Amino acid sequence: MVYLAGDNNLDPNGTEDLMEMKRVGSNANLNAVAQFDSESDAHQTKRYLLTKNARLAGDVVDTLGNTNTGDPKNLVSFATWAITHYPAERYCLVLWNHGQGWDDTDIFAGQRGRDARRPRSRPVAHALFKTSVVRVAQATAGGGAGLVPRAILIDDDAKDFLDNLEMKSVCEAIHAKLGRKLDLLGMDACLMSMPEVGYQMRDSVDFTVGSEETEPLDGWPYEEILQRLSKTPAMTGGALGQVVVEEYLASYKGKGEAVTQSLCDLGQAGALAASVKILAAALKAGVKDASVRSAIRDARDRVQSYTTRENVDLADLCTLIQGGTVSAPIKTACAGVVKALDGFVVTSGYLGAPMRNSKGAAIYFPTVSVSPLYAGLDFVKETGWENFLKAYLTAIRAR
Repeated sequence: MVYLAGDNNLDPNGTEDLMEMKRVGSNANLNAVAQFDSESDAHQTKRYLLTKNARLAGDVVDTLGNTNTGDPKNLVSFATWAITHYPAERYCLVLWNHGQGWDDTDIFAGQRGRDARRPRSRPVAHALFKTSVVRVAQATAGGGAGLVPRAILIDDDAKDFLDNLEMKSVCEAIHAKLGRKLDLLGMDACLMSMPEVGYQMRDSVDFTVGSEETEPLDGWPYEEILQRLSKTPAMTGGALGQVVVEEYLASYKGKGEAVTQSLCDLGQAGALAASVKILAAALKAGVKDASVRSAIRDARDRVQSYTTRENVDLADLCTLIQGGTVSAPIKTACAGVVKALDGFVVTSGYLGAPMRNSKGAAIYFPTVSVSPLYAGLDFVKETGWENFLKAYLTAIRAR
């Protein structure tokens, strides 16, 4: 089930990816279905049962008019439709669009006005640096030369997007419809392989696939993925996630792209959160010590980071802190997080020297201040990672 949010500057890539899917299409053991909200087709949304070698227009099974991909009820409606009309033993849902990881900043706030509200009267989430948000929103609307459009399931026409709290509710609704967890949630989008994202869906989804880094416009290689699934249609969600990671990396080999991709087991999200909670407490207590602050700062300066510089690889961060002048409890806590990540990250990979220290899961670590939106996430409430970040940033400013 592929949900393509193309009412934005990614519209041409949506058609290309649908054609990739059609080179394999559906068969007796596999249904490939999609919903595409297109900017170029008068903002029309169409549902497809994708078949091999036929014209794309011939695969349309329903036309919905102008929809808002940022409204969770439309994503739930698509999944419900697919599950009802094309029942299967296993289900994969792919969210196709831009992505910004945990960050639920309202990129359209500047376009609607400072006191505007998002559709359905949801409060606007203002960024700490409004100018950058406006620039990103303008980049999204105008093609985005040199800027990275953020958020997921962006709908430029509706000026809306899906945030992580809404994603949790969507997955819960799909869980209720299935009567069990969704086998695999794929995020063909940027920056989504973060424990903050996965932990939101831990009770509704078995596995996720996503990238720590931004993705090139070509995104996933759908033809190759569906070819392998078609040959082994009984594969589990975890096995399909492994295929996505392998084929994604293979598709960019030799192209000079710096890319990452990860398969994560949300059944291990609780253990990871527990280990991060211990680390956060140890680091928060330790920042009173100048040598510990220095070790953390050195690690933060050297750690693997991404296009969004506030995202850093969690395993690499822990390894660097562990190697610094820190107390035994901090070293033990770092080792505990690395061990937990061995279970959470089933498989991961990268291409390009700039990504060489990527281990599969990124975490938020700003260097100036903590976004007020961060506290609303389940992972943050459980682990206290925000408390450490604030204590550290306060300590280094008070040096």
